[in-house]
Amino acid sequence: MRIHAELKKLLKRILFGLNIIAALALLIAYASVIINPEKIAFPAFFGLAYPYLLLVNIIFIIIWAINFKREVFISIIVIALGYTHFNNFIRFWNKDTGDHDFSLMSYNIRLFNHYDTESNSEKDIINYLKSNTPEILCLQEFYHNGPVSTVYRRFAEPVNKGYNVHRKFIRIRNDRHYGIATFTTYPVIARGDILHPNSASLSIYTDIVIDSDTVRIYNNHLQSFKLRSMERSLIEEIYANDEDDTMKELRDLSFSLKQGFARRAHQAKVLKEHINASPYPVIVCGDFNDTPISYTYRKIRKGLKDAFVESGSGAGFTYKGKYPSNRIDYILFDKNIISNGYTTDRVKFSDHYPITAYFKISD
Repeated sequence: MRIHAELKKLLKRILFGLNIIAALALLIAYASVIINPEKIAFPAFFGLAYPYLLLVNIIFIIIWAINFKREVFISIIVIALGYTHFNNFIRFWNKDTGDHDFSLMSYNIRLFNHYDTESNSEKDIINYLKSNTPEILCLQEFYHNGPVSTVYRRFAEPVNKGYNVHRKFIRIRNDRHYGIATFTTYPVIARGDILHPNSASLSIYTDIVIDSDTVRIYNNHLQSFKLRSMERSLIEEIYANDEDDTMKELRDLSFSLKQGFARRAHQAKVLKEHINASPYPVIVCGDFNDTPISYTYRKIRKGLKDAFVESGSGAGFTYKGKYPSNRIDYILFDKNIISNGYTTDRVKFSDHYPITAYFKISD
């Protein structure tokens, strides 16, 4: 009996120690939104893992609650301190999408999976968009094979013959192009772009006229992590090699993540300065490649509303690929615009889900 009691005490101490580590990790994740990763990148790693750190802390709450232990308050207090961050990932209600003036969809289409010979993603996406035609469509990782002049005939016209096109491409080779594109049924009065030096990342802005109002749409694809082998899962990447190769993979992964955090932080600063100078109300959307628990998201969102937070429901995850699922795609908007609905359509034509927000312009 005495040995059994000692084992229980040892197990409790171990669980307590692990709970303290999990709680501290969650607190560090909270700090990642205010610490610029260009200067200190360490907290950003924890911010990236926030949903999973949150889950671990919830498990500890359940364990302590089942055993009626006061240690239950450790994770309860830490989660409560970050309640606003929790709201950025999970919402429990949804506004009706019936009363709106226009809709905007943002979708990273992953180059139509053009490197996958068994995929027919371009046809699937075109058919999907034909049945879900928003007034404003913002695509990231848009791929076009052929002269740029044929973009309308090959993509925009089959989706919606009334679309006006604004695209910005980086030439890959020959007539293969990569970039981002915005399509809209509204008149376009101005177009522009924000280039990020030494990066394939792009931002474009499109001034459109909705009735008598002018709105500026920012479509963004910010710095990716540039992981060496995106088609292999992290588990496969590690366990496919011997011990020395595994450590090298981990070092390479850490460097890629750190570099990605820092570059996105700088891009977010440049983008935010441009947004603040806009003469019109703005909608800012796209693939930020960062979570709501990040310096990048906090920097760009400041002064803007988040359509998912305002009108969404359920878990907000927008990425589901070879790496852990997370929320990295956003639709942010000016205070003069009202969000009356938000949806995440879990179709599997890309490693991202299309997200749509439904808007009214306030009087």
